[in-house]
Order: sequence, then structure tokens, then C-alpha cells
Amino acid sequence: MKVAVIGAGVIGITTAWELAADGHEVTVFERRGAAAEESSFANAGVIAPGYVTPWAAPGMPAKVIGHLLGRHAPVRLTLPLSGSELSWIWKWWRACKLETYLVNRARLQRLAFYSRQRLHQITADQHLEYDRSSGYMVLLRADSDARMVEPGLQVLRDAGVGFRQIGSDEARKLEPALNPDTPFLGAIHLPDDEVANCRQFALLLKAQAQQAGVNFEFNKAVAHMDTAQPATFLIAGETALRRFDAVVVCAGMASAALLRPLGIHIPLAAVYGYSISASIREPLNAPRSALMDERYKVAISRLGNRVRVAGSAEIGGTPAKKRAASVQTLYKVLQDWFPGAAHTSTAGAHVQEWKGARPMLPDGPPILGASGLPGLWLNLGHGSSGWALSCGSARAVADLIAAKTPEIDMEGLGLSRLQDPAR
Repeated sequence: MKVAVIGAGVIGITTAWELAADGHEVTVFERRGAAAEESSFANAGVIAPGYVTPWAAPGMPAKVIGHLLGRHAPVRLTLPLSGSELSWIWKWWRACKLETYLVNRARLQRLAFYSRQRLHQITADQHLEYDRSSGYMVLLRADSDARMVEPGLQVLRDAGVGFRQIGSDEARKLEPALNPDTPFLGAIHLPDDEVANCRQFALLLKAQAQQAGVNFEFNKAVAHMDTAQPATFLIAGETALRRFDAVVVCAGMASAALLRPLGIHIPLAAVYGYSISASIREPLNAPRSALMDERYKVAISRLGNRVRVAGSAEIGGTPAKKRAASVQTLYKVLQDWFPGAAHTSTAGAHVQEWKGARPMLPDGPPILGASGLPGLWLNLGHGSSGWALSCGSARAVADLIAAKTPEIDMEGLGLSRLQDPAR
């Protein structure tokens, strides 16, 4: 078939790759001038399937409210909120019920473990070399952090994830560069999890996709999709319609606006995340892999010769306006744990500060598969877990397009979940 993919982030690129592997003629349309320039650009890079859980969880509303006034709060609201953002918060609040959370957590983790398997397979088969390292550690500053993380440990046990609860001395053996002047209780060590550079992977796979015949068209924004034939659409600035047998929407936050005129209403919200990336000053003072500060919900990752610090969940605002307090929290956490590891003294010269929108659905899992309209397919709404879910989502959608049964159970990952919230 002749298939269009809208969006060239890691979701769109992996989708295009899998479709091309199935023998389809694939064209990718991207509104920006290059691939992986939005949510895929500078995320934390952590791939920890056991920690891929819905943001909508029991007790989360109270935690969010408690965080709002904190100086280094991991969750922030930027006022005024739009009507759609208020509607999203209401749907998110309703999804925080225990029974809803448990079902959506199972869906997400099923997809996350499959996606990691698929990522490793693609990496090995295509001999892709990108910045990556094994191991993930959740740092616990005090007893209060240990109590907060305890419910999550049961989630890991239920999922069969291997982990160890270790003291600070053993944590320092695993990560010798941890600041000796920062006392902490201990850590949760997950040896099978990892960190990897999402954008590097996306660009390498893009090159492989091009060799396989995929055509990428950049600076091409889809202006209008035909309501009668959704696989036929108009590119902004063009007059001739582009016609395909099928189209897969992987356009991140832009997906909702594209689909709305077709009668498909996707409640996406931009939950903004921040990161700073800095070149390593002294390798012996830098982390070996990836760590998470449980109190501040900030990840510190070693990506080749750089350190990336990522965190925050901000609803409201715009991508262009960075909140100074959110950025300063990242610097604080890096200084707490790895002072002197990276060149951060001259802002701008060595440090890349980034803010990106994570397209999140209120209940957690993405929407994969048929749209209900002929020729129109969906792969969107991965939230903060797009990197961890990308390869599995792409393979599953490609299988559905080919009328094959995916290797994983697709229950609750389709559009019908939004139409029937009880699911």
C-alpha cells in the first residue's frame, strides 16, 4: 500500500520503519525542518518499563496540590488554563480511581516491555550505535522518600521486574561519583533498565528507513484532511491533494487539531517537561548510567560525553516560555548529586536548556490502531513515555494495518477506550 505518516518524531519514524519493513511505500510528512525536534529532542532517555505507569493514579490529585507552592515542585500549573486544559484535568481526576489506574497500568506496562524488546531487536538487527548505558537507580534522600516509593515497589514485583533495595554505601559503589557531601538513605537499583539517546536513535533509524525507500518531506504541514477520504489531504501552501491508501497520524500535540474536523476528539494536553544537557567536564565525576531523584522527580542520565538532567510536569503555558524555577531545579539536583561533573558555569556556552510538550491523554495509555474512518490510523498520546513505548507501538500499528494480529494484547489501547471510559 501507499502509506503516509504524519509526524517525524520517534513515534513517526519507528512507524515508518515498520511499515517499510512490511513492504509498504511510505512517505513521512513533518511540519518542522528536521526529524525529532519536538518531544523526542532532549528527553531524559530512561527506558524503565516497570516505571511506565499512568500519571492518573490514586492520591495523585492531593500530591499535585501539595506540590504547587513548592519552590522546587515537580508539578506546576501555569495560569490561566484554557478550557480544554481544564476539561483535561477533570478527565484526569476521574481517571485517578484505583480500578481505572490498575487497568491502565497493566496496559502501559504490557506495551512498555514489548517495546523494549522491539527496541533491542531493531538495534541489533540494524547495528545501530547510539549513546546508551545499562542500569537505573532511584535515589531516596530520607525515610519520607522511601515511604513514597513503597507502593511503586509492589508494582515492580507484580510486573516481575528485578530490583534491589540498597543502602547508600552500596549505591556509591555503583555510582562512585555521587557527591560525598550529600547524605541519603539509599536507593532502588534496577540493573535491567537503561538509558539511551532517543534523538540519536530516531535519526539513525530515519537513515535506515530512507535506505529502505521511505521518503521524508520536511517543512510540510498538513493543513486539511478530507472528511470523506481521510487518506487524502492537503499540505499547507499546496493546491494539489496528496492521495494515499492509508495515513497514520503520529503528529504529537498537533494530532488533536488535525482529527477534530473529522469528528474524532482526542483529549490531549501538553504536559511540558524540561531538560538541561551539558558536556562532561571530568568523566570520573559523572554518573555511569541513569538515576532518578525521587523527591524532586528529576532524572540524571549519562549520554555519551554529556549529562542530561530532566524533570518537571507543567500544564499550561507555551513551549517558548521557560519557567526559571523549573530550570533551576534541574541545576540544583545536578549540583546535589554530581557537582563538577559537567560544564554548567557558563550558561549557553556549554548547556542546552530545553522545554518540550509531551502529548498526554488523561488516563495514561496511548491510542493505537484504527480511527473508525477508512484508511485513517492513529499512533498518538504517549505522554512522557513516548521513547519507552515507541518501538512497540509502531510494530503493533503496522500489524493492524496489515490485518495481522499484533504480538501483544491490544485491549484498551484503541480509540474505543475514550468512547467508553469505563474500559
